[in-house]
Amino acid sequence: MKWTDSRDIAIELSDKFPTIDPKTIRFTELMEWVMALDDFNDDPKHCGEKILEAIQMAWIDEAE
Repeated sequence: MKWTDSRDIAIELSDKFPTIDPKTIRFTELMEWVMALDDFNDDPKHCGEKILEAIQMAWIDEAE
């Protein structure tokens, strides 16, 4: 997965952290968690606030 795969990343995060409310996570934590996913393989330099927002919103949608 790459940073632009926000929906896939959100599904993986939802499965890995089922008790976490994605509305409460800090972007620094979110970035670390995404980079730690087994299927994730992208450069941290390609990540920005807009990408993290998209991942968070997709995760919120997935959680609801």
